[in-house]
Amino acid sequence: MQRIWVRDPLAIFTANESDAGGGLVIEGAAIVELVRTGATPAARYDSVFDARSHVVLPGLINTHHHFYQTLTRAWAPVVNVPLFPWLVNLYPVWARLTPRDLELATTAALAELLLSGCTTAADHHYLFPGGMEESIDVQVSVVRRLGMRATLTRGSMTLGEDDGGLPPQQTVQDPEVILADSERLIRQYHERAAGAQVQIALAPCSPFSVTTEIMKASAALADLHDVRLHTHLAETLDEEDFCRERFGMRTVEYLDSVGWLGPRTWLAHGIHFDDSEIAQLGAAGVGVAHCPTSNMRPASGICRAIELEEAGVAVGLGVDGSASNDASNLILEARQALYIQRLRYGAERATPSRALGWATRGSAAALGRSDIGELAVGKQADLAMFRLDDLRFSGSHDPLSALLLCGADRADRVMIGGQWRVEDGVVVGLDLESLIAEHTAAARRLVG
Repeated sequence: MQRIWVRDPLAIFTANESDAGGGLVIEGAAIVELVRTGATPAARYDSVFDARSHVVLPGLINTHHHFYQTLTRAWAPVVNVPLFPWLVNLYPVWARLTPRDLELATTAALAELLLSGCTTAADHHYLFPGGMEESIDVQVSVVRRLGMRATLTRGSMTLGEDDGGLPPQQTVQDPEVILADSERLIRQYHERAAGAQVQIALAPCSPFSVTTEIMKASAALADLHDVRLHTHLAETLDEEDFCRERFGMRTVEYLDSVGWLGPRTWLAHGIHFDDSEIAQLGAAGVGVAHCPTSNMRPASGICRAIELEEAGVAVGLGVDGSASNDASNLILEARQALYIQRLRYGAERATPSRALGWATRGSAAALGRSDIGELAVGKQADLAMFRLDDLRFSGSHDPLSALLLCGADRADRVMIGGQWRVEDGVVVGLDLESLIAEHTAAARRLVG
């Protein structure tokens, strides 16, 4: 196999303590050597990529998204409302999704993520109205076409408005249907080896949209097939009130009661935990997807990310759905995480390297992956490379800090498993103009 030396980067973030100032050598899909500052590769190489104008990061990893929501960005009726009324207004719109809508939305979300330096994304898809039974299959095809990696979660909603939940009845499913499809998807698509492109997880939507029974059954199925579990938790105080009224307990106590408090679980948002719950989550090895922009948009609160991390929680970053973030840009999400965490913890504890660590190593840990998220020998050759020659960077001095402080928003080069997927700021093999036109038309139809 050909060996390529990514040589002498302007700066490099390995997400560990290794010196790779001279770059790295890639053979096939993996990193085979880190080159120390001022050194040359110890073994042969066949070609060189001159990275002197690039800041090199591990491929960024998005731990929470709803791809379908790219069709309902900045929709006027929900621009200025908190989470619960936001959901109540949007559920009927989303119930009109078609398979082609989802294909377009997924392509748009993944392309936008890819252009931001993201190489792996977790999606939480929980809408399966009539005609949408093969939603995850649609997403698998798009992931493979773009050459990205994804953890696709088979979401579910079983608690409709007729039974005291928030979702409309046409968006909920019977538990038997959910579990049968979950098992089918695991058997058909879940890859376990290093370098996996597609993995499946199970993801009942939230305490206010699913029953206790499906939470317990999903945990049992995940244990049986050794896959991960995902749900929204502790996102708003309204959710806390709902759990107290319906279950007579707080969110983490509820999580424990349904068999979810363990290392195969990662949670979206995780804002409203008290001190004892943070310690409990850390001891259990639970992960949390910190979604700063989405948390700010409906004014849900600030995740206690640094305390969670220091307690042993695997903290990653998520852009969340494009109807609550209105973007799918992970390098900008790292910037948001840096700044919002500074409001809570100060500048000394919330640093650019910490935020970049959440977007890489921390996110990989939240998804249960040890083959990505760092630049190290044996890891997958997933790279995000940024140039600093735009006006916004003029006058900057520390290249790694400049990525976040000066607001980098687009990668120049992205590699996944040794293959270039973005070259010169363009997604390889994607007609972006046509995608935007068709995606925009689908969005207008959906809300019309």
